[in-house]
Amino acid sequence: MIEITDLRKSYEIGPVLKGINFTVNDGDIISVIGGSGCGKSTFIRCINMLEKPSGGKIVLDGEEISKPGYDLSKISHKIGMVFQSFNLFNHMTVLENIMLPQINTLKVSRQEAYDKAMTLLHLVNLAPKAYSYPSELSGGQKQRIAIARTLAMDPEVILFDEPTSALDPTMVNEVKSVIKNLTKTGKTMIIVTHDMDFARSISSKVLYMDEGIIYEQGTPEEIFENPKKEKTRQFIHRLKVLDMTIDSRDFDFYGANTTIEEYCQKNQIPYTKAYHLQSVFEELCLGILLPEPGELYINFNIEYYQSNGDLKMTVVYGGEKFDIHDTANKLSLSIIEGFVSSMEYNYADTDFGNRLTMIIK
Repeated sequence: MIEITDLRKSYEIGPVLKGINFTVNDGDIISVIGGSGCGKSTFIRCINMLEKPSGGKIVLDGEEISKPGYDLSKISHKIGMVFQSFNLFNHMTVLENIMLPQINTLKVSRQEAYDKAMTLLHLVNLAPKAYSYPSELSGGQKQRIAIARTLAMDPEVILFDEPTSALDPTMVNEVKSVIKNLTKTGKTMIIVTHDMDFARSISSKVLYMDEGIIYEQGTPEEIFENPKKEKTRQFIHRLKVLDMTIDSRDFDFYGANTTIEEYCQKNQIPYTKAYHLQSVFEELCLGILLPEPGELYINFNIEYYQSNGDLKMTVVYGGEKFDIHDTANKLSLSIIEGFVSSMEYNYADTDFGNRLTMIIK
């Protein structure tokens, strides 16, 4: 078990980890996700003390490994790490790369180290490469050797730092397959990854990091299907959001339309969808909502889901209950209906209780 309390890490440029509290239980398969620069790699490098924390505590099996004077060599017997850059010795054969740490750290005999190395090479389907040098291997093969070398130390916990990010796309699956097989061994694993499908398929728990903290955590189903927090939702769906509010009938329509056009171009939204979006905005705004009497307030929230290409517009507006299906402007309504695949209206008895949600074709 690993208990992490108020873990902090700062560099000269500023704080990277801002107080992480988390417990890793034996057998957990944890994926750590989040945007670039959020502290994912620093987090797991602190766990095995490759990075010295600036504050907080890390307790491994009852021992505080982050305290001053702790014998860090003891950590390598319990925690192994697979790096994205492989870290193999190029002047040694594959077999020697796996044998050497066993001999130097575990103090086993050369025969025992050889036997274990060959067993692990069979496990990662690379036994025929035992006497090859790293320069003779593909990126995927090098990463599988790096995994075998880590397993040779028989760690209780394995940390993976973006294990597939340095690989050609054609080689990613072979490494993912090896890691998936390892999940069946009962090893505790913490995996920093940018591959959402991979994280979802192998994890017992997912951590979403943002701005140096664990912003949200849960099961894969909770994080990927029903995230509770807005930033998590935006990250999972790779949401690109545009928010505009109209509170005057003298607003700059052409300026607003230009803002929508620039948003579509910036996020590479297909031309047809962009045209439909602008048309729906124009008909809804000028043709239906602005002519309604009373104080004006309309909020447009546009979300583009890069993960599946959906383009959603949510419109919240004030006044009395008004479903646009009841509009007298049937032409504008017909145009809108032709450009959306779904349209849902809801009303709540609040100041701005009208809500219209549409998926743009």
